[in-house]
Amino acid sequence: MGRKQKVATADSYDNFVARVGMQQPNQHAASTYRANYTSRNRLLIEWAYRSSWIIGVAVDAIADDMTKKGVRITSEIDPKRRGILESKFEELQLWDALNETLKWSRLYGGAGALILIEGQAPLTPLILDKVGKGSFKGLTVLDRWMLNPQLTRRIKTLGPNLGKPEFYDIVTTAQGLPAWTLHHSRLIRMDGVKLPYQQKITENEWGMSVVERIFDRLTSYDSTNVGAAQLAYKAHLRTAKIKDLRKIIGLGGVAYEALIKQMELVRQYQTNEGMSLFDAEDSFETHTYSFAGLSDLLSEFKEDIAGAVGIPLVRMFRQSPKGFSTGDADLANYYGDVGTQQERDLRPHIRLLFDVLHRSEFGQPLPDDFTFEFNPLWQMSDVDRSTVATNTATALATAVRDLGMPQHAALTDLREMADVTGIGSSISDEDINNAKSQWEEAESETEPPPQIGATVQKEPTGDSQPDRRNSGGFLRWFTGKR
Repeated sequence: MGRKQKVATADSYDNFVARVGMQQPNQHAASTYRANYTSRNRLLIEWAYRSSWIIGVAVDAIADDMTKKGVRITSEIDPKRRGILESKFEELQLWDALNETLKWSRLYGGAGALILIEGQAPLTPLILDKVGKGSFKGLTVLDRWMLNPQLTRRIKTLGPNLGKPEFYDIVTTAQGLPAWTLHHSRLIRMDGVKLPYQQKITENEWGMSVVERIFDRLTSYDSTNVGAAQLAYKAHLRTAKIKDLRKIIGLGGVAYEALIKQMELVRQYQTNEGMSLFDAEDSFETHTYSFAGLSDLLSEFKEDIAGAVGIPLVRMFRQSPKGFSTGDADLANYYGDVGTQQERDLRPHIRLLFDVLHRSEFGQPLPDDFTFEFNPLWQMSDVDRSTVATNTATALATAVRDLGMPQHAALTDLREMADVTGIGSSISDEDINNAKSQWEEAESETEPPPQIGATVQKEPTGDSQPDRRNSGGFLRWFTGKR
């Protein structure tokens, strides 16, 4: 029995008679995909970012939305410390640095934010227990072209960073930084569009720029847009047919000068109230160009671009929805996607920054149960905000009255929800502490009851102090005249 011969097979739809299919001799069969490696062309994507507002929105919009609302601390922590952490986050411009890191990672395919700890060498690992009080000085942003990962040194510790570069070299000193070698633990690294391993190798183990995927769609849109603008100059053409025109031009002389003079007179007097004079054998025509269909074509290109970058039209092009759609559903889905990226790409880095900041300010690590939530991006209407505020206040009042919830806890929750409800932001730490001290005061059970016949106070008397709620138990004694 002889060796079996290898035969090429095709696993797609084909129609030999109609010549339809990827394996048939037709134009579609020549279609393919090739790598353009736009991310490597730094100057090209920088020119595109500077000159194309669409590229600017594609790069900036998601980064801005991921960082514009900040976070709120939801765990039990001293209110004063919470306020200090939030104010220092703003003072050190950490949100701005994270925003820039996200932008340059999306533009170039990768970027990093260096954690600046005074008195510690960047080459050494970041040990949180050694962060001294007042030593955290913020972040400095470095894009992928300012950093070179040392590909021969890999992280060998088991964990999410296993196999990634252990050290990075700063290759430009434009920002006044020395040519340091950075340990990976001191760098908040962000990739643009994440790539599989083999493709990551081609990008020096960084990600891909978001510009690369939309570059062909963008050039198609700009070509159509500029072409439509160019057609505006030719939307109204006037033509004149003149007998023996070629002969007149060839002979020149008086006849040619007379022709030029006639055309100048036509141009001069051809107004709304003017008249054009031609020879009886001449003819004059006007031609107009129709722009029908161009707007639909541009709209299709807009949808392609918006879909490629994952930003709805109402956010990408500031374009009001057509028909019965208000765009709210598109924005809600988009903000949901942004929230997913916040949880995946920002949460671990923000947790680390809070830990470093807490140690730098108070000399202590964060509590083990420290938690935070990203503030919602969706902006409610005044009517919806009023409804939420009323329901929140009612629910907290019911919890205090019927479930025994401490008043200071209710005030804390009300202040935490101030960004959403619009009420409670004026509650101070002193108000919460006063409510807490009143709640924790023990009721005296050793004092004798009031004497019979003593003056009765005008205020109603319960089985607790007047500024506290009544308990559900029996009264211990009654006051009043017999």
